[in-house]
Amino acid sequence: MFSHVMVGTADLERSRRFYDAVLGTLGVGAGFQDRHRIFWRSPTGTFSATLPINGEPACAANGGTIGFACSSKEQVDAWHAAGVANGGATCEDPPGVREGSVGSLYLAYLRDPDGNKLCALYRMPKA
Repeated sequence: MFSHVMVGTADLERSRRFYDAVLGTLGVGAGFQDRHRIFWRSPTGTFSATLPINGEPACAANGGTIGFACSSKEQVDAWHAAGVANGGATCEDPPGVREGSVGSLYLAYLRDPDGNKLCALYRMPKA
């Protein structure tokens, strides 16, 4: 459904360090810079961070969340730990199981250094 997701940043190098770390836990290689943007590519799409091209300050979407698919609870925990260690801030509940209408999910939430809300999600097998 999506070809790419892009977030605004006020500091490309800070975003590179943060996203190289969290996306690295998902098996995504280091980002590469193209002018005022950094791209991280995977077989399923592209994530990117950019300095706003209109010259206005970067800001986080109120109510917006970007979710990353994970293959295990351990990968979610590694993603969360890498984010906190590289300038992110935990938000919502601690990493753990959430029950919902779609079954059991293992989730972790972070704010990146620019305030964008991120989620790592592992869909747990049905018991």
